Amino acid sequence: MPDRDAPGSGTAAPPDPAEAVVCRNLEYSFGRAKAGRPQTKAVDGVDLAVHTGEVFGLLGPNGAGKTTTIRAITTLLPVPTGMVRVFGHDTARRRMEVRRMLGYVPQQLSAEGGLTGRENVSLFARVFDVPGAERAARVAQALAAVDLSEAADRLAGTYSGGMVRRLELAQALVSAPRLLVLDEPTIGLDPIARTSVWECIDAVRSATGMTVLVTTHYMDEADQYCDRIGLMDRGRIRALGTPEELKAQVREQDPSHEHPTLDDVFRHFAGRDLGRDQAAEGGFSDVRRTRRTASRVG
Repeated sequence: MPDRDAPGSGTAAPPDPAEAVVCRNLEYSFGRAKAGRPQTKAVDGVDLAVHTGEVFGLLGPNGAGKTTTIRAITTLLPVPTGMVRVFGHDTARRRMEVRRMLGYVPQQLSAEGGLTGRENVSLFARVFDVPGAERAARVAQALAAVDLSEAADRLAGTYSGGMVRRLELAQALVSAPRLLVLDEPTIGLDPIARTSVWECIDAVRSATGMTVLVTTHYMDEADQYCDRIGLMDRGRIRALGTPEELKAQVREQDPSHEHPTLDDVFRHFAGRDLGRDQAAEGGFSDVRRTRRTASRVG
């Protein structure tokens, strides 16, 4: 089958530099349908655009479909042609090209405690095919960007929780990605460490113009650092806009909230459905891995 994104094919829409990510009617289900047991639909017709250069926050209760959406965007889950495009390239047809434009920090730990910080980042530089002649300089640059130069030659197993997360950020940055995807990047960290991680993200984004797509349960982070927010529940986008726009919607729809916070926005759009009939983002093993992550970085 020809690659519709290939130059000269004459069938692909040209890449849109204004949109880093576009999802059109994105759907994903887990499991196999059996008699009396339908598939679990984790993502149910998501339409979403992330603008180039912005910090976009994907919020929602556990099981809302956020991580599944992230995995589809990062090509870790297969989706049909036309559902997801990254910088104009269809993830179903140009998977490896899309991956070269991404930096990804998952919920689960990706750093190896038995390696030094520099060795961890160097490993990722090799995985992402950073040219050998540039590798040492790019590794040093990534470590400096997250303020780990002095600790670079210590074993990662001796790092604090905040340092581990900044190391994982360096791993994602070493390939100079156009899109940085962060799935719960500050999970299990204390407020000071959380601020440190976000200051690094903000500094790199300001210096490079990189687009950032992040999921978080910390409403204060989303309010302070995200340019726009999409709130998911039961596999769908329920609200979309800047933090101030979403707060204004709550004020208009519920006059009792004169000065709503983002927590109020969260409860307004998803609160009545929290814990009930939510689409699953994985299962017990995912929860166990996330708990392990929190305990190791805490």
